[in-house]
Amino acid sequence: MIVAIDGPSGAGKSTVAKAVARNLGYSCLDTGAMYRAVAWLALQEGVDLADEGSLGQLARRCTIEFGHEPGDPLPRRVLVDGVDVTDAIRTAEIDKAVSPVSAAPSVREAMVAQQQRIGRGGDYVVEGRDIGTCVFPESPAKVFLTASAEERAHRRVRQNVDRGVGSIDYEEVLADIVRRDEADSSRATSPLVKADDAVEIDSTGTYIEDIIDRICDLARQAQERERFATEA
Repeated sequence: MIVAIDGPSGAGKSTVAKAVARNLGYSCLDTGAMYRAVAWLALQEGVDLADEGSLGQLARRCTIEFGHEPGDPLPRRVLVDGVDVTDAIRTAEIDKAVSPVSAAPSVREAMVAQQQRIGRGGDYVVEGRDIGTCVFPESPAKVFLTASAEERAHRRVRQNVDRGVGSIDYEEVLADIVRRDEADSSRATSPLVKADDAVEIDSTGTYIEDIIDRICDLARQAQERERFATEA
């Protein structure tokens, strides 16, 4: 089964998805890291981020893999053509580059095909911006996780401080989040929107443990519905 978690940048999707995967015993697929990896490769190779055709060629020919520790459902490393880019894709430079890359229709087509192939192999918690609407629209457990732009900016600054990468200037981070919200919501291909059957959860001022518990409950309820439908 697929648990789909969508939402804007900085809403906590990655942190929540990893915790939900641990609690349910599922694997976690970080689709955002895949687009970040393509953005990293484009910058490395000097590809014009406005050149949709070249970006698509790059996305189709590169191999993106996730490194797992034995028995751990969470990916610990991200590799592009065998190169470990786990830290390199979490910089302010990639934050700015990933929106035009992920908006390119040919890039999304290439990434969605890979995500669907991986998802068919087992039970996954998948987070992104179009998981419930485009990648796995048949998912019985869909969540739209959001928070105020200000709350998300504060979280991103704290995260960047902890990681030692990315901007720690609140105003700069806030402006980037607002810019990304607009770009992600207005793009022609797979815009950021809440699926009609998704449960919206606003995490502003909410304990993350409560959000994780709620999503796990939704997933278990969906499992039960599927089990009854199969037995009927």
